[in-house]
Amino acid sequence: MINHDHTAADTQGPMYSVVIPVYRSANILPRTLERLDAFFDKHPMRHEIIFINDGSPDNSWPVLEKIKGDRDDVVIIDLLRNSGQHSAMMCGLEHACGDFVITMDDDLQNPPEQIIHLIEKINEGHDVVFGEFPQKMHGLTRMLGSKVIGWLNTKLFKKPPGLVLTNFRIIRRDIVDAVCEFNTSFPYLPGLLLMSGKTFANIRTEHHARAEGKSNYSTRVIAALIWRILFNYSAFPLRVLCGVGVVMAVASFVLGAFYLIRALNKDSAAPGWPTLVVLLSFYQGLTLILLGALGEYVVRVVNDVSGRKAYRVRKKL
Repeated sequence: MINHDHTAADTQGPMYSVVIPVYRSANILPRTLERLDAFFDKHPMRHEIIFINDGSPDNSWPVLEKIKGDRDDVVIIDLLRNSGQHSAMMCGLEHACGDFVITMDDDLQNPPEQIIHLIEKINEGHDVVFGEFPQKMHGLTRMLGSKVIGWLNTKLFKKPPGLVLTNFRIIRRDIVDAVCEFNTSFPYLPGLLLMSGKTFANIRTEHHARAEGKSNYSTRVIAALIWRILFNYSAFPLRVLCGVGVVMAVASFVLGAFYLIRALNKDSAAPGWPTLVVLLSFYQGLTLILLGALGEYVVRVVNDVSGRKAYRVRKKL
C-alpha cells in the first residue's frame, strides 16, 4: 500500500507545489495522480498537488472530489466558469504554498517522472526553468499557433534567444509572488514570468502523446490567446492603426494639395469642390492621427485600473 504522507520524510527541505489546470480530463485524472504519487514516493519531499477545475463540462469535479478524499497533500479548486488555462494557472499560483511551484498539463503529456529534472536544474540558481521537448506531440494547429506566439514572446516580452517556453516549468517563490502582484483580468503566464524573472533556463524533458482524447487547443482557443497577448500586453495593434492613420493623412494632404493647385490653375467645374476636398482631407487625416494617439493612452489607463479578477472560485477543498 502506498503511503501518501511524505511530510515526515523531509521536514527541513523546500516544499514543492504542483499546479494542474483541469479541463475535459475526468478519465485521465486518477492516472495523473497515481503517477505523481509514484514520483513523490521515489523522491520523498514536502509537497502539495493543486488541481484547478476550469469549468470543465464533463464530470471532472466529481472525480476530483473522489481522488481528494481525506488527503492533506491534495488541494482541489472548482472555478465558477471556464476562464481559460492561463487564468486557471494564475489561480493555482495564488493558492500555492510551496517554495517552488511546478506547472504541468493534466493529460500526462508532461510525464510526472520528469519533474526531478526541473528541480535539479532550478537548484543551479535560476528563477524559472522550462522543460524543453526533443519532439512535441502536438497537432499541426497547435504547432503553428505556438510559432506565432513564440514570435510575439520575442518581440513583446524580450524572450532571451534560444529559450523555449512550455507549460512544464518550475518557478521560484519570489517570482511566483511577483507574478501574482500583476493586476490583470487577462493573465498570460509566460509573458508575466518573462517580465518578472531575470534568469531562465531550459532542461531537456520527455513529451508524450496525450493519454486520452484530443487537445483542447483548438484554432479558436489559439486565436483568442494571440488576441489576449496583442491587446493586453502591447500597443502594437494601436500603433499599426496609428501608422495607417498617418499614411491616410499624408495621402489626404497630397490629394488636397493636388485639388488646390488644380483649382488655382484653372476654373473648377463645380465651385467649392476643391475647398471641400481640401478641408475634408485635412480634418479626416488629422482625426485618424488623434484617434490613434488617444488609443495609446486608453490602453495604458485600462491596464492600470483594471481590477476584475481573472477567475472566480466556486469551491475549494
